[in-house]
Amino acid sequence: MLYAVLCYAAEDAVTSWSKEQDEAVMGKLAVIQQKYAEAGRLGPVARLLPTTAATTVRKVRGESVILDGPFAETKEQLLGFYTVECNDLEEAVGFAREISDANPAGGSYEIRPVGVLNPVPATIKQAT
Repeated sequence: MLYAVLCYAAEDAVTSWSKEQDEAVMGKLAVIQQKYAEAGRLGPVARLLPTTAATTVRKVRGESVILDGPFAETKEQLLGFYTVECNDLEEAVGFAREISDANPAGGSYEIRPVGVLNPVPATIKQAT
């Protein structure tokens, strides 16, 4: 089963890290990612830019309206996501615990099974 692990944390805390702190956290996460990648079980991973770079399209009274930033004001923001192949939810929870332990910002990790609608076409270059 393919799972999405959505990573939420207080954006202000994460963006306030020094370059060295950020590199240390990314290094810990890279170890976990490598383990799953070598097993052929890690799909796309994305770190999202800050919410200040976001644009939201929202339907209002039947018309699409463009908004700057995220639509909802929350204490935690979606900062990124993983896709990972796991045998079951228990294994996906274990993966989320590993990445949670590597992240000093705390936050939460939402796990959802994924139904793939369109796999990534070969013409789209994936980030490396």
